Amino acid sequence: MKIDHIAIAVNDVEESAKIYQQALGVDDVEFETVESEGVKIAILHLENARIELMQPTNDESPIKKFLDKKGQGLHHMALDTDNIEGEVERMEGCGIQFLGKIRPGSAGTKVTFIHPKSLHGVLAELCSHPKE
Repeated sequence: MKIDHIAIAVNDVEESAKIYQQALGVDDVEFETVESEGVKIAILHLENARIELMQPTNDESPIKKFLDKKGQGLHHMALDTDNIEGEVERMEGCGIQFLGKIRPGSAGTKVTFIHPKSLHGVLAELCSHPKE
């Protein structure tokens, strides 16, 4: 596995993307709305990973709840795997708990989230990109 992206919850994804682009000297940014998760995201491509800024698109979004409770900031880290189903099975065998089933994510990925209690308070996402 490798780190795929770091996700940050923000109130305004457009404004936050401008700040991150300037601060990190990044030109490459993509915007996408993931209706199933209730978020609009900006993806900033770095040399060795991505930063994903997330803004809620509705009041039911988990990101809206996160922002209301904790404010803007680090939301989760995402780990890339070529075999998400196999990793979930392996991790469940080690006692790792997941928040729901594998489901569609941004850009055609498959994703699932590891319960923060399983990783000492850190929310982690497993993601598997489509084969090219």
